[in-house]
Amino acid sequence: MVSSCSQVVLTTSPITTRKLDLNRLAALLVWILLLVGVVSAQDAASEKVQVVSGVNQAKAFGLGNSVRITGSVKEAMSLGGDVIVEGVVEGDVATIGGSVIQKAGARIGGDVIVIGGSYHAEDTHPNRTPHAKTIMYAGYEQELRDMMRNPTGLFSPRWTPTYLGTRFLVILFWFLVSMGFTAAMPNTISRGVARLQLTSLRVAVIGLIGVVVIFGGVPLALSVLPETIGVLVGLLALLFLIVAGLFGRVILYAATGRFLQRKYVSVAKNSEAVALLLGTSFWVLLTSLPYVWPFMAAFILIISFGLALTARYRVGWNAVSHS
Repeated sequence: MVSSCSQVVLTTSPITTRKLDLNRLAALLVWILLLVGVVSAQDAASEKVQVVSGVNQAKAFGLGNSVRITGSVKEAMSLGGDVIVEGVVEGDVATIGGSVIQKAGARIGGDVIVIGGSYHAEDTHPNRTPHAKTIMYAGYEQELRDMMRNPTGLFSPRWTPTYLGTRFLVILFWFLVSMGFTAAMPNTISRGVARLQLTSLRVAVIGLIGVVVIFGGVPLALSVLPETIGVLVGLLALLFLIVAGLFGRVILYAATGRFLQRKYVSVAKNSEAVALLLGTSFWVLLTSLPYVWPFMAAFILIISFGLALTARYRVGWNAVSHS
């Protein structure tokens, strides 16, 4: 009886330890997310505002901060902040990643251009030139504001809950797309995987040439060709870009997933769904890493173009069987 009880204690203690470790990890993750939220709130609260007073014949410009016009300026613009007009702006007012706010009694003589925000006027009939226009695109204000204030953030994304949730949705989307392509064209996907495994260098070289032609040659051709032919060429290039992006990604995800499944996964080795999930998760994770994702995205594009351009290239089945 003593030995059996001791065995029970020995077998249950590791499980208890794992539960405690998981609870600690979960608590640590929540604490980190809360800390990130507090820091972001502090950064938003410490926003700088550039005040322009007096009569000025120059343009009022703000980079990464808001601009408040209390006097008179020729034009006003802000990248990553609001433009608050309390005085007079003789010309245009523009902002990217912010809003234009016209206070009561203020005057704007030119157009109002807002990208990522909105235009607010406190007066029912704001003091503006009759023929002036308001061009406004509302949406992604916070994203554009962050981009204008920190351009390097494009290469170093923030690991916020929203970003992590978006990455999860990307994995789910490409997994479903891959499953659909694999179910509709199983032989084509299998040949593409074999082609990528046996002739990866050739696929990469052809894909690089295709990328140069599409992004370099097509725009040059559009500037030279007649408009009718140019529209046709542009549509064909766009169609090829879409097809190559879908077709090539699915093959790359399938090939990567099969490799990971064969080398590192001990269960469900014959499951196509598991392979596609592994490959999709692997590449989405690589394209989410700071400063690395542009190179990974370029690599995926090149391989996708190469696979699409070599779709009719048949690998010898003897080589496939020997591999």
